[in-house]
Parts: sequence; structure tokens; C-alpha cells
Amino acid sequence: MKKLFLLLAVAFLTAVSAEAQGLNGTRNAIGIRGGWGAEISYQRYVAPANRIEATLGWNRYGFDMSGIYQWMFKINSDVPGQFKWYAGPGVGIGSWSSKKFDKGFSFGFLGQVGVEYTFDSIPLLLSLDYRPGIFLTPETHFDWSGFGLGIRYCF
Repeated sequence: MKKLFLLLAVAFLTAVSAEAQGLNGTRNAIGIRGGWGAEISYQRYVAPANRIEATLGWNRYGFDMSGIYQWMFKINSDVPGQFKWYAGPGVGIGSWSSKKFDKGFSFGFLGQVGVEYTFDSIPLLLSLDYRPGIFLTPETHFDWSGFGLGIRYCF
């Protein structure tokens, strides 16, 4: 058991210490994502083809925060720059205030799928995605309004 634990720890540390970079050589992106609300978005590559995205925003019901793990897939094209698509699961929390649900705290599970373009000549990323969610509080419901357009600075 100790050998298995040691092997898993070494594999984890090797994966974490690897130079996880986007296709344009950057590891981070920060910017805004807008749709039914507005969010400040931060993305960080954690492996060559995986990243995490954390957002803080507000919408018609109140504020929200989310964390999404994304698997990245390159799209081959002849256009200069990098096209990718991504998908992944996450969680969301926030405040809730509406006539139907009164006021309270919201918690739910999210999914996200999208496409993005990163320019070769400037550190800019444009994205279009869909992030629906199943929220458990204040009442269990499906939120379909997760379309968003993002613009981020890559560094």
C-alpha cells in the first residue's frame, strides 16, 4: 500500500510540475465573459490539454461564482491562430433573489462546452460557450440560460 501511495504521489507531482501551457505558449488568461450576466473570468492550464476556469459575476438574480474543469481539444485549420473546443464539469454558488424563489443561497452543478480562438500575433482569446446548470437550492431546477461570449488577455 505504501508503494502504491508513493507511486501515485510521484505521478501527481510530476503532472503538476510539468509545464502546462496553452497552444500559444501561455499558462493563464484573464478577462470577461458575458451572456445573461457578466463575469470576471480566470483560466489556468493545469496540464497540456486541461485547464480550470474560475469566474465571479452577477446576473439577474444576484451574484455567482463558478469553478469549471475543462478538457481542451485542438481544431485543425488553415487559419492563423489556434482554434480549440472544450468541455467539462463544474460547480456554481451564489445568491438568489426572485419573486418565485424569494431570497437565499444557490448551489448547483454545471457543465460547459465551447469553442475558442487564440490569436498568434496578440495575446487575445475569444470564446463562445454554453454553461447550463442543475441547481439544488433554493429549489431544484435546471438553468438553461448559460450562453456566454468571452474575451481574455493571455499571459
